Amino acid sequence: MEIRPILSALMRSKVSMILIGLQVALTLAILCNALFIINDRMLHMKRPTGMNEADTFMINSIGFGQAYNVQTSAEADLALLRGLPGVVDATMTNGMLPLGGSGWSSGISLQPKQKTSTAPAAYYMVDDHAINSYGVKLIAGRNFKPEEIQFMTMNNRKTAPVGIVTRALAEKLFPGQDAVGKMIYDEDTSTTIIGVIEKFQAPWLSRGDEEIEYSMMWPAHLPYGNSSSYMIRAEPGRRDEVMKMVEAKLGDSNKSRIIRNVRSTEKVRADAYSGDRAMSIILGGVVIALLAITALGIVGMASFWVAQRTKQIGTRRALGATKSAILRYFLTENFLITTAGLILGGVLAYAVSLWLLTHVDGAKLLPWYYVPVGFVCLWLLGQLAVLGPATRASRVPPAVATRSV
Repeated sequence: MEIRPILSALMRSKVSMILIGLQVALTLAILCNALFIINDRMLHMKRPTGMNEADTFMINSIGFGQAYNVQTSAEADLALLRGLPGVVDATMTNGMLPLGGSGWSSGISLQPKQKTSTAPAAYYMVDDHAINSYGVKLIAGRNFKPEEIQFMTMNNRKTAPVGIVTRALAEKLFPGQDAVGKMIYDEDTSTTIIGVIEKFQAPWLSRGDEEIEYSMMWPAHLPYGNSSSYMIRAEPGRRDEVMKMVEAKLGDSNKSRIIRNVRSTEKVRADAYSGDRAMSIILGGVVIALLAITALGIVGMASFWVAQRTKQIGTRRALGATKSAILRYFLTENFLITTAGLILGGVLAYAVSLWLLTHVDGAKLLPWYYVPVGFVCLWLLGQLAVLGPATRASRVPPAVATRSV
């Protein structure tokens, strides 16, 4: 089929052609960037924390009254928790939890009083039951010993002499080396690395994919005033049952405190990524709406042109044009318009991506393969959209050419 007659016909309907082309271009630009953002958010939401999320939960205790002793209460609570049926293990923590959004962080250096720290790290204040309670994996060195656990208060804090770091942090501090036995510094105080765990995320989602893996465990019990937090790991499949039992048992064991904020790690993850999930749903809705509007625009334009050219189509049929030739004519016409719009849309897609890169924190450049995939999708969409009007055009009988208009 000759392209020139089709182009000549299109030049007589420039406005419609330009509007559809611009619509296709805008759809491609938004489609590519929206799908990339959705995919990036989905990968972001799937990042493993390194801990057992299915069987763990956290609970808080807040004591009141001058007679309340947080240290004695914490020791009694841990003994109670570790003896309950269905509990695998329990540890006291400084309220920090991967994806929790709050906690302690500091810079780690390789030399005392180093001007710029080598890496930031989240500090988890825990005891010798933490590795088992969180369900993380120790891959080098050893766990804390009971005698290494210190009891600290907000007014009496000090650097722990030993610590356990994540593999990512160990590699950052000592690339290609065994980090166990190495000395690290927080300002002028030193800590010896005694163990390395495989993965344990920091609580803050705002950190990048690399820095979120920089975490460190310190052997310490550190309550906030009269408030203490416990991480509990239940036997597989018994988490919800154990959560209710733990809340009741802790409440009954000491009437001088309030038990609150009982939450599973899975609930913490769902809350942490609720914004990413909402963004993905909204962008997905925008993509579907744009594709539907673009398809309807193509259908409307093709239907209008078929109605305008009914007599012309009948004449061509009378001169010997087959139904398939008429069908190919409209499919080719739409293909040319769509292709022109897609070329412009490809440029626009990268322009939008560059704008996001310079104006939005954490934005990434659109990978090259999104545009070709978008091309194919919109080509298929355009051809499917025009298929109905084109089929109706191919059924116009030759006798139409003899009718007066």
